[in-house]
Amino acid sequence: MDLAERYAGAIARHSKLVIAVLLVATAVVGYGAGGIEGGLTIASFGGDSTEAQKLEYVRENFSTGETNATAMQVVVRGDDVLSKQSLIETLRLQQRLRANETVNATLRTEAPTAGLSNLVAVEALRGERADSAGNRTESNATGADARAAAGPPTLDEQLAQLESMSEAEVERAVLAVLDPDRPASGPTDPFSLVATDYEPGSTTATARVLFVFQTAESGGDSLSDDVVAGQLATRDLAEETVESTDSFVFGAGIVDEVSGQATGESFALITPVAFAIVLVVLFVAYRDPFDVALGLFGTLLVLVWMGGFMGWAGIGVTQILIAVPFLLIGLSIDYALHVVMRYREAREETDGPGSAADASDRSPAAAMRTGLAGVAVALAATTFTTAVGFLSNLVSPIGSIREFGLVSAVGIVSAFVVFAALVPALKLELDGLLERVGLDRRRSAFGTGETRINRVLGLGTTVARRAPIAVVAIALVVSAGGGYAATDIDTSLNQVDFLPRDSPEWTDSLPEPFRPGDYELRENVVFLNDAFVQTRDASQAEILVEGPVTSPDTLDRLAAGRASVADSSTAVTLGNGRPSVDGPLALLERTAPANETVAAVVAENDDDGDGVPDRNLAAVYDAVYAAAPQEAAAVIQRECVGSETQRDGRAAESRADCEYRALRLSVSIRGGSDTGVVTDEMRAAAAAVEADTDLRVTATGQPIVTELVQRGLLRTLVETFLITLGVIVAFLTTIFYRRYGTLALGAITMVPVVFALSWILGVMYLLDISFNSETAIIAGIAIGIGVDYAVHISERFLDELGGAPSAVAALETTVAGTGGALLASAVTTAAGFGVLLLALVPSLQRFGLVTGTSIAFAFVSSVVVLPSLLVLWSRYSGVATALREETPAAGD
Repeated sequence: MDLAERYAGAIARHSKLVIAVLLVATAVVGYGAGGIEGGLTIASFGGDSTEAQKLEYVRENFSTGETNATAMQVVVRGDDVLSKQSLIETLRLQQRLRANETVNATLRTEAPTAGLSNLVAVEALRGERADSAGNRTESNATGADARAAAGPPTLDEQLAQLESMSEAEVERAVLAVLDPDRPASGPTDPFSLVATDYEPGSTTATARVLFVFQTAESGGDSLSDDVVAGQLATRDLAEETVESTDSFVFGAGIVDEVSGQATGESFALITPVAFAIVLVVLFVAYRDPFDVALGLFGTLLVLVWMGGFMGWAGIGVTQILIAVPFLLIGLSIDYALHVVMRYREAREETDGPGSAADASDRSPAAAMRTGLAGVAVALAATTFTTAVGFLSNLVSPIGSIREFGLVSAVGIVSAFVVFAALVPALKLELDGLLERVGLDRRRSAFGTGETRINRVLGLGTTVARRAPIAVVAIALVVSAGGGYAATDIDTSLNQVDFLPRDSPEWTDSLPEPFRPGDYELRENVVFLNDAFVQTRDASQAEILVEGPVTSPDTLDRLAAGRASVADSSTAVTLGNGRPSVDGPLALLERTAPANETVAAVVAENDDDGDGVPDRNLAAVYDAVYAAAPQEAAAVIQRECVGSETQRDGRAAESRADCEYRALRLSVSIRGGSDTGVVTDEMRAAAAAVEADTDLRVTATGQPIVTELVQRGLLRTLVETFLITLGVIVAFLTTIFYRRYGTLALGAITMVPVVFALSWILGVMYLLDISFNSETAIIAGIAIGIGVDYAVHISERFLDELGGAPSAVAALETTVAGTGGALLASAVTTAAGFGVLLLALVPSLQRFGLVTGTSIAFAFVSSVVVLPSLLVLWSRYSGVATALREETPAAGD
């Protein structure tokens, strides 16, 4: 008696104890599910490349003054967004935001809002004060100067000023603010507040933006509930206040709220559809309500184990992890089908060669011992190999993918525990109970007998009998094409694809509980990315300049880099025709016109008269730090040590104790730009800065870091797949050799898995679906599910081969029995993923499409290609003859 038979016998003998122990274990593990982090987050992506390290350096050493702040954007769009009425409406909105307790509690203390309406009102007030000063006596002028020195005008003063002006006066103020030849006078470039298609000299624009700044706690990946509530309240206030034009509000809290709501509504719609499909397939396969209920109960327990592990491990829910329950449902159904169908086959078999006992004499316990022993090795092997396939994701550079692999592997092991121990014990007790009350529990296995399903499943056996070499050759050619296409597959990632679309029109006819809402978030974000400068990490590139940054030609090199950025296709070009680039040069251009000291230092150290200092740069940096310390700290890294001296009434280090370490150029990138193009163009700009100098210049930023992560994904896939392939082949080879004395079958069993993976990569290429962090987990699913299907076929084939007259006959029995369970499993799993096409989130739709297709390919390769490989193997290996010679002796 081998290990599998002893295991099955123990389950049959101690079924009540097994049930009790595993139900208690389920309760203990499942208790941890209450600790799962609430909400749904979009998976974050990072890496450990040089660029990622430099980006962290920028964040740590350049102070922007907004470390604990987050910004909302109120976008006003229409034909007349620069009109007096529209400008007044946004000033009134700012008043209402301050008056609203929910919003005001989250606003930062200093300058909580910034918009074009504020700049226009301040410009009008300055003009009025200048006129007043020019037309009054000296004493009155001094009073005007005193009012001007009192600080910037309040919001009430700004609103009163605009309300007192005529349309023509407002237009003149707008043109003065948006004069492209006017030097910038503050940290906010007025052209960053209007759409980039604005034409200087025009009094109309298609859109403008109002920034609302909130205080946010540092650390953590999500905003606090108070900040999110403030953003949602701002959205409601904007809808009520901005009446003359269209408007919308964008903020990170709104994105998370709407995305979570849309995802929830998607699953409220697709879950009943998926459940109905699964029920139909299970009833067709089982033809017994008790077995259907038992399979669903076991599946529920697997999900409880998965949720409990996530809670105990502190793993929260991300969009990538949403796929795991679907995967485990499909795998659980597969395990349940194999256990039940082998049990049914065992009840229909005689007790052994020469026995007079028929199927009606075999008890449920005897049938369970035989059936579970016949499938236990295959279940254990598929559990190990499938778990290894998913654990290969642990080497991924993306944390969310590592979590996906770990949670999937734990869920797969849980499925084995539930369906190789608990469910057989429950099945045994249930059938014994029902038969004691007079119910006949004998059922035929799905796919056996003369049925249409059997004939469809027999296709693989038919072609294996007639032309196995042709089948393998065709599969090899198609796989080679898919593998070649994979070398040219796109690796870009667009975060916009994680945002929900508006629901299709046909959903309007659904009943209220299942009818999704209307979402304009994705369209709004696309508009925002196309029309405005974005300061979010995903739309910001950084050029870090390190080394001797006080060398005479450093600022000239920065000018060359800025010129290179201006020629790029991904950098934002403002309405004044200049690229949106912040750095030491931009700071000088803003500061010099308003500060005589800075202007004098610049002029004194500009030998060639081009406005860019080319000597004594330490003094230039000193002057900028003295005039605008906060802005300077954002683009010039200065480290000071030693004693402090008093200068201009402020505590500051003497220049002799300070050293300038690095400079920073921040480049605004068009939202939705291809990260590969961004990387190439920013590296070109960095090279222009570094040319012929001792400077060390690095192009970095979140778009570049993300691109490098994406580029590494396919390489990581190949490396991990080879490692996984080696581990699985070694394991299967050991199993098959110990049981059947064959060394080659482990590798042969994995061939269809490789085929299926290359096919799905080819389909992704043809459908222009990029291989990124979202779809990278497809490889794990293709390997995991593919190995599961292939191992079941190979193990059952070897089990039947010893007593069959030929390899083809053994294949016919294998495909009729195991193939039926695989078909039911493949249909339910593929359908479970396929219903994701009904989701409102494009990333989920693509995931469902690619995953469902990969499962279909895994099934086809296992029941069509693998039989031909097995026929060729048995024809030339001689193992089949040896097994048939051993079988009679074993029977005696």
